[in-house]
Amino acid sequence: MSKFQFKQFSIEQDRCAMKIGTDGVLLGAWTPLENNPNSILDIGTGTGIIALMLAQRSAATQIDALEIDEDAYEQAVDNFENAPWNDKLFCFHAGLDEFIEEPEDEYDLIVSNPPFYVEDYYSTNKQRDLARFQDAMPFEDLIEAADLLLSENGIFAVIIPFKEEAKFIDLCAEAELFPIKITRVKGTHQTPIIRSLLAFKRFEMSTQSANELVIEISRHEYTDEYIELTKDFYLKM
Repeated sequence: MSKFQFKQFSIEQDRCAMKIGTDGVLLGAWTPLENNPNSILDIGTGTGIIALMLAQRSAATQIDALEIDEDAYEQAVDNFENAPWNDKLFCFHAGLDEFIEEPEDEYDLIVSNPPFYVEDYYSTNKQRDLARFQDAMPFEDLIEAADLLLSENGIFAVIIPFKEEAKFIDLCAEAELFPIKITRVKGTHQTPIIRSLLAFKRFEMSTQSANELVIEISRHEYTDEYIELTKDFYLKM
């Protein structure tokens, strides 16, 4: 299915190696907006899903997205142009290293669903590998960029594998970015934690207790918490 219809926008994804998945939707719906961001940056936007969800949720006037893969970049541009908020969405075709060479702006919110498969496994699809594997964007590079581009009161939000959570929080602490919200995600009540949703700010808060989000009770039967989180986006929620 190349077209994915949400309540307020639709997404074409036929040219993207990384299709719309639960991770992107979770981050787009979960990311805290309590600092009322005026400017947002989505690093590694893919189809543009997270940027579009944040355009729907926020009053931001500038939403920039960054995508290194040419096909995905062109797709994101099309998806942005076809959205109700096309006047404030802009996609850059560049790698993170290029983008931070001459930073023009600071951002009140930086989000990323980074490529994070660190296992020594490569498929025969090079485009998908680039989208998928961490060597396309190491955590250190992502955190360095967030530190460089985040405004004083800005929020930096990511979704990563749960097994990488402690390492990621330690790396952020070295850049003086501290967690303000942690949510650990499970597919069902019986399955192990698979993802961590993390949000950071520049000043240290009191110790953050993590909460847990379970997606499904059984196949296609969603928990109340997941429905509450995503109901403004999914047509059938």
